[in-house]
Order: sequence, then C-alpha cells, then structure tokens
Amino acid sequence: MYDCIIIGGGPAGLSAAVNMAQRGKQAVVLTAGESLLAKAELVNNYLGLPEMSGSEMMDTFEKHVRQMNVEIKHAKASNVLANDGDFAVNIGDDILTSKSIILACGAAKAKPVSGESEFLGRGVSYCATCDGMLYRNRNVAVWGLSEEAVHEANFLNGIGCKVMYVAGQYPDGLDEKITYVHGRIEEINGEATVKTFLCGGVSYSADCIFILRQAVPTDALISGIEMNGTHVIINENGATNIEGVYAAGDMTGTPYQVSKAVGDAQCAALSCSKYIDDKNRGQK
Repeated sequence: MYDCIIIGGGPAGLSAAVNMAQRGKQAVVLTAGESLLAKAELVNNYLGLPEMSGSEMMDTFEKHVRQMNVEIKHAKASNVLANDGDFAVNIGDDILTSKSIILACGAAKAKPVSGESEFLGRGVSYCATCDGMLYRNRNVAVWGLSEEAVHEANFLNGIGCKVMYVAGQYPDGLDEKITYVHGRIEEINGEATVKTFLCGGVSYSADCIFILRQAVPTDALISGIEMNGTHVIINENGATNIEGVYAAGDMTGTPYQVSKAVGDAQCAALSCSKYIDDKNRGQK
C-alpha cells in the first residue's frame, strides 16, 4: 500500500510527488498522457527557468521526480473508492491502494454530451474493464477518445459484448468483428437506462456507452466530491470535502499557471503528509 496515489503527471502532480518524497512518504504518480504544458512553445514567467519550452520544462520536472525515486506509472485512473479509511484506485486490470489521494488531473478538457451525466451508472461508463461483464451478449458502444480505447473495445468484444466503435477515423488494431461507426456521439437517450445514442444524426441502439476519454471527469472519478462547476472545491490546505483526498493545480480553478499549480501542490502535499503522520500515530 502506498502512502499516497497522485493522479495526474503535470506540474501539480510532479510537485506533489517531490514534496511527498521529501517528507519520506511513498507515493506513485499516475499519468494518462502528455501534459498540456508540454505543448507550450515558450514559457517565460516561471521563476528561475526563463526562455524554456513547455516540453523542456516538463523534462526538467520529471527528472527531479525520478531523482527523488518516485514511481511514475503511465496509466489512467478509472475510479477511486474509499475502503475502510483507505483508498483503492482502478487502473485498467489492476488496483492500487493507498492511505491518501492527491488529485492533480488538470482543467476539464471536455464538456459532457447531452445525457452523459444523467445516465452515468445507468448505461454510461468510463471503464470497460470495470463494467464490461455487466453487458455480456448485449449491445454496447465504445466512444474512442483515448489511446487505450481500442484495447478496451477489443476486451469487450472478447468477453462477448456486441461492440460498436465510434471515432473520427478507423483505428489500428481494432478487432475486425467490431462494427465501426464514423463520427462522434452527440446525444445519449433512454428511460431508466440507456437505450440509444445519436451519431451523425443517426440513432443507434445500445445498452451501454463506454466513453473513453483521456481523463475521467472528477465527480465521476471519485463519488461525492464537492465541485463548483468543473472545478474541485478545496480549503486553504488543499483538502477536499472527502477526508484523505486533496487536490491541486488547474482542476481547482484559475489562473491556469504553472507557478500556481506547483505552489498549490506543495500546500496539498504538506497537508497530506501531516494527515498520513496523524493517521499512522492513531493506528499505533
């Protein structure tokens, strides 16, 4: 079991990792893809690192983290579950456990389509390996918006689901038995559960829609977390309303700046480290 699982490998997540390691805590960073910072042509407002591209800055941050012997896993967290005071994080076929969580997932990158939020848990899912067995021998759609989407579509096909794959272009590696639908999902409809989805103005029948984006919406990733729109609500110490869960960086609000993300994460890590120390003393 880790002391802390840090979800997000951008400036906030890496800052949190360094500060947890500095205080002797065993942490792991989960990162599902390239940080938006890496795409910046030039960053010239971060103290001490002038005239640096975003990718160079990220390389510098990651080098620091690795020098602190913090583990970085390239995996997407599908959900976070509280488990008797600890936490379990699903990453594909594996589950990691920890005493605490620091969320550093970045700003929300996509708005939900019509019906997505309403049918979450009732035919809308963000994790094929979590929920796929519930839909064996039934019609499902995979909306492929991330690198692992093809793998998960093939997994669903392999366990007996009748799979449609929705994407802007036909992907490499997709099982030939899977039906390809060109386009994007525009609307999800149903009654008590999902019945249909709309793509290119055409209605398709499906019992479940697996929406496989690069990142899971925060309030779907961890149930019960308090939000203000798309931003996580935190106190001055970076703590959320869920004991043992902290958040930092762009996901907590504007301004979306590297220095704010790094500073937020340091505060969250300090608070999280104290939480773990207090928890350990309580268990003795």
